[in-house]
Amino acid sequence: MKKFFLLLLLTIFMGVNAQETANRFFYQLTFKPKKDSARMDKVMTSLDITTKKSIYQDFTIPAQDSIIKAEVDAMEKAGTFKDLMKSIRMPKFSYKVAKAYPEMKTTFSDQIGRKRMGYEEELKFDWKISNEKQKIGEYNAQKATTEFAGRKWTAWFSTDIPFQDGPYKFSGLPGLIVKIEDEGNNYSWELKGNKKIANYSEESEADKINAKYGMSPTIIPTTREKFEKAYDSFKADPIAEARPFMTPERMSMKLPGSDITLGEMIKEQEKRAKDYFGSNNNPIEIPAVPVKAKK
Repeated sequence: MKKFFLLLLLTIFMGVNAQETANRFFYQLTFKPKKDSARMDKVMTSLDITTKKSIYQDFTIPAQDSIIKAEVDAMEKAGTFKDLMKSIRMPKFSYKVAKAYPEMKTTFSDQIGRKRMGYEEELKFDWKISNEKQKIGEYNAQKATTEFAGRKWTAWFSTDIPFQDGPYKFSGLPGLIVKIEDEGNNYSWELKGNKKIANYSEESEADKINAKYGMSPTIIPTTREKFEKAYDSFKADPIAEARPFMTPERMSMKLPGSDITLGEMIKEQEKRAKDYFGSNNNPIEIPAVPVKAKK
């Protein structure tokens, strides 16, 4: 009997602590952030594929995991404040897209204040697969087209990579999407490399640090309508959650080991947030125009 319980405990322990391996695919995203400008921007994004799901995100923050951890550890040890925004590169976007296998149920989430909110979608892309083929990088690829979220898209997928997935919300082709772009060249993703990640964890060091300070990475499920309403309110006033605590006494307090006051720091964070939200008025998904009721 003792052997049975020992075996049971070992099985549970191994199951809980089993480390998963992920396939990480790097996509360079080239996009036009402003509708009325010809300027193009670039950012490296990643698609992590495990046996159960995939996660797509801006790779800027995960790429700096070791730097962020070292900076925060040093700051906590010294008990002083340091503006990390000056030592790390900020992401172009903070949303994540997760697709659950095998049904490919999609969850779009983003950080809204101290909460990460998200909504689920069951997307079915109407792909038109062409016989046209070409080499995309090192991969033999085949052409497919679809319409999604107000744009017409051309994708190139490769059956050499047996994942029916792709960057952002795109999926459903008989091979990994290695390139996809919209008709107006507003957004274009191209696969630039891949590697296996042993002992894979969904959480970056930034996620773990944020969790320590009350910003849980756990997604709060909601509807898309409520998500967009909350996000619009957050964009209009990024520090709304902090306002009840912003007394004159607190705002005049100096941060540990710094000449900067709490009020000055919050003011700078508010400016950065508004600059961030104002830097892109050309979203991937074109908002649908509400149909006006006939009088």
